[in-house]
Amino acid sequence: MVERHLAKVNVASSNLVFRSKKLLSFERSFSFVYLLKKVFDFWGKECLASLRGHCKGISVIMQHMLSYLRRAVDDYQMIAPGDKIAVGVSGGKDSIMLLAALKALARFYPNPFTLQAITIDMGFENADFSAITAFCESIEVPHTVVKTDIAPIIFDIRKETNPCALCAKMRKGALNEAALSLGCKKVALGHHNEDVIETFFLSLFYEGRMHCFSPVTYLDRTGVTLIRPLIYAPESLVRSTVKRLELPIQKNPCPADGNTKRQEAKEMVNEWEHKDRGFKERIFTAIQRSGMDGWTKTKGEK
Repeated sequence: MVERHLAKVNVASSNLVFRSKKLLSFERSFSFVYLLKKVFDFWGKECLASLRGHCKGISVIMQHMLSYLRRAVDDYQMIAPGDKIAVGVSGGKDSIMLLAALKALARFYPNPFTLQAITIDMGFENADFSAITAFCESIEVPHTVVKTDIAPIIFDIRKETNPCALCAKMRKGALNEAALSLGCKKVALGHHNEDVIETFFLSLFYEGRMHCFSPVTYLDRTGVTLIRPLIYAPESLVRSTVKRLELPIQKNPCPADGNTKRQEAKEMVNEWEHKDRGFKERIFTAIQRSGMDGWTKTKGEK
């Protein structure tokens, strides 16, 4: 009889211990979930609070763009710890996209870096960069406008009929000089994926050589390194992301805009892509595999 009662007591004790453990496990799980929620709520609010003004919600909208940008930065080791990078911001969609994307990348990239926005004022009448300055202030990036007489020299004094090459050379010179004066040894340019392909065909058709600018270019005369983090990003994605983020852009005031050899190359490339889907991707892959200077991936090098 006593043994029977002892057996019942042992069973009851076992059940009580099991229920206690189950309750404790539930409480621990509930506490862990509650802790996760608190952490998510805190960091979520912090992230949203830090992305002010035009950059509100940028981490979600920019996610696709950042995947292209970071892959290019990693593949060609564009950014080193402590870099101060000047971003040439002309007012067009590509350069403002590059600035916003690099700012977003800086929030989590393992190599810490800072940004300096530089706009070259070409000397066109009624040029207004106040919207760009306001945007830069909203993302806490200093913005410097450098006034030049490039437009009057090219169009009024020299009266160039094919101004693009000289204009590009003068703008790059002014940008690099300004970057060095502001303590920047690297300059980021907003060339996207189609820019690479178009430049390749322009060199092939009008220079008779297989050539294209490289993802990273070191200028030994000045000590400036040019980087092009958007080389993987399609122009269509750049355009749509700029529109969704409502980034400030202004129409190109250049009289030659839309009437250049580059525009012809762009139309040709788009036509071939329309006829043969995947044409752009294959050309870009061929450029990477061509052995041209600077196009060999450096990711993983020590």
